[in-house]
Formats: sequence, C-alpha cells, structure tokens
Amino acid sequence: MSTTPAAAPLLIACALGIERLALRGGARGGAAGGAAGPVTVLRTGMGPLAADRAVDRALADPALRDAAVLATGFCAGLAPGMHPGDLVVAEETRDARGHTPCVGTDLLVKELVRAVPGRTVHTGPLTGSDHVVRGHERSELLTIGAIAVDMESAATLHSALRAGARPVAAVRVVVDAPEHELVRIGTIRGGISAFRVLRAVLPAFFEWHRSLLLPRR
Repeated sequence: MSTTPAAAPLLIACALGIERLALRGGARGGAAGGAAGPVTVLRTGMGPLAADRAVDRALADPALRDAAVLATGFCAGLAPGMHPGDLVVAEETRDARGHTPCVGTDLLVKELVRAVPGRTVHTGPLTGSDHVVRGHERSELLTIGAIAVDMESAATLHSALRAGARPVAAVRVVVDAPEHELVRIGTIRGGISAFRVLRAVLPAFFEWHRSLLLPRR
C-alpha cells in the first residue's frame, strides 16, 4: 500500500488581471506539468477586503477545502537598492490583525533562484496596506522591519488560516521601489520586467507545493 499522501490542491491568489495573465502564461509555457495536484489561480480583486472575501468564497468549495494557499503578484519594495523584477519571499505577513508565519521560505528561495536565475530574492516581513504606499510611508514601514508592502497578501493568508489549518506562503515581484517609483515614466520598463518574472515563477510554486506532500520524519 502506498504511503504517499493524496495530492492536495494548491490555490494561488493574485489581485489583478495582469497578474493572473502572467501566471496563466507561465502555465501555458509548460510549468503546469510540474504541478503536484490540482491548481487554481484565483483573482481576488484589489485591496484587503476584496482578498478576504474572495479567499473565503474559494475555500468554501469542498474541492479546495484543504488547499495550500500562496499569495502572489506585484508589490512595492521598501528597502534601498531594490529594483523592479526583484523577488520577495515573505517570512511572515503583517497587518492590523497580527502576524502570519509562512511555510517553506527557504525552499521557495532556492527554487526561485533556479526558476529565475540572475534575479535578486529578498526575504523578510511583508506588510499589508489598504492603499498604495508612497514617499515617507515607505520609510516608516521600513523602520518597523518590513521589506515590502502590498494590499492583499496579509489578508489572503489570514483568511486562508481562518478557514482551517493549511500551509501558506507569499511571494511577490517588486514592481515599485524607492528609487524606481511607478510615477516616473521610466519605470514602464520596470513593469514589463516584473511581468516577465511573475510569468516564470510557477515552477518554484509547484516545487513548494510538492514538498508539502512529502512524509515528515
């Protein structure tokens, strides 16, 4: 008799249509063949409230009840020296409701380096916001230890765990950074770079998911 656990689903949550387009483009490129179980890419809509509601609805589906959840998409980098196309692997997500620890951070870093060679991968706390963060707010968030900010990851992971114990993680691609704010016309190129990186990350997500199914010693 096999002792291998049944393949649990993977729910990949993103906020924007362009993020979902990048992820689906990666799947069409062949990455989906490496999935360890059923994969659902959920577009939640923008903002923490939309993410909260969308994840609640998704995990109410019996087919996704036990799904591992990974939040992804674009983010704003907070640390000096970050560039569009850099990757952020959250060690935890933060918002007003508290901190949510992430699972398998080291493995995600290793697999992202393999999937997107040459890209810098940052690890640390990923904080949530209910609005686009600019100027002095970046510095304030950096002083409390966050390395990046987005509007959905913290809400996504909080909602996922509220629906039941499961592995959760967050991986974001920097599209906006202190020296590369999107308000500058020159950062259009940075947006294209971030899109291409997001399109390439699915193999790392699938390896993370596969690792969750291995027997623990």
